[in-house]
Amino acid sequence: MSRKKIVIGTRGSKLALWQTNFVAKKLKQFTDAEILIKKIKTQGDKILDSPLAKIGDKGLFVKEIELALNEKKVDLAVHSMKDVPTELPDGLIIASIVEREDPRDVLISKEKKSLSDLPKGARVGTSSLRRKAQLLSFRSNLTIVDVRGNLDTRLEKMDSGDFEAIILAAAGIDRMGWSDRISERISTDVILSAVGQGAIGIEIREDDDIIRKLVGKLNHLPTYRAVVAERALLRRLEGGCQIPVGSLGVVKDDSLELIGMVASLDGKRLIRDSISGKSSEAEDMGVELAERLIENGADEILEEIRESG
Repeated sequence: MSRKKIVIGTRGSKLALWQTNFVAKKLKQFTDAEILIKKIKTQGDKILDSPLAKIGDKGLFVKEIELALNEKKVDLAVHSMKDVPTELPDGLIIASIVEREDPRDVLISKEKKSLSDLPKGARVGTSSLRRKAQLLSFRSNLTIVDVRGNLDTRLEKMDSGDFEAIILAAAGIDRMGWSDRISERISTDVILSAVGQGAIGIEIREDDDIIRKLVGKLNHLPTYRAVVAERALLRRLEGGCQIPVGSLGVVKDDSLELIGMVASLDGKRLIRDSISGKSSEAEDMGVELAERLIENGADEILEEIRESG
């Protein structure tokens, strides 16, 4: 049995559409079905005047798309994995994760200055608590400015003088063809990536065997296992946009190295650890590393942040 038509749900930003078209093109290698793209506006796209940490959890960018999936208005959804909550609605699964792009953050500055070369007091735009905490830990004499909006909107704000530099995900900049604007690809020793950063995930209805088989052809197992480990760590820490948590898994052959980080909002306390093991045990490794971070004081930091929120 096959489908004559497949509908993909996505956000309507330029980056989201690039990612969805990328997936659609890949799928066309394996199906004769007509592939349609349905743009869905999420709550996160509508509220642009408040920092994410103050308006809700990561589901802000996927809930409406997941609703369309459950109501069978779309057959699959394409997400940036860093936007996907660690707990999915009943009946939905991440069936495939495409090979990851550069998971690092990048600095884009007006004068192509690196993080180390920015002048004291320089204004750096980011709405991410994870980036803010690690940035302040690295350089406490910078000024952090909240910025929301799609990639092009945020870059326009920098160009118009709202701040001297901005931190964004490398993968989004690369995918949009704007790599020449990058001043520095920031080492993960300085700013550890968001969970799932750089990875595109495909969410489907768990009982849709036809779509599961189709999208499974795009799954990149090393990326999938790395992201599973990162998400397991975040789930154990019960993190979201409101909490400065970073994690990055790297799979080589059958081994996985996983790094995790929890920081206080002001960057004065930063707990970081790593673990290595078999990539087939990715989920257990994520939980184990989270437990280590908790033993080293991460729970105290997270409790303070929750109470202050």
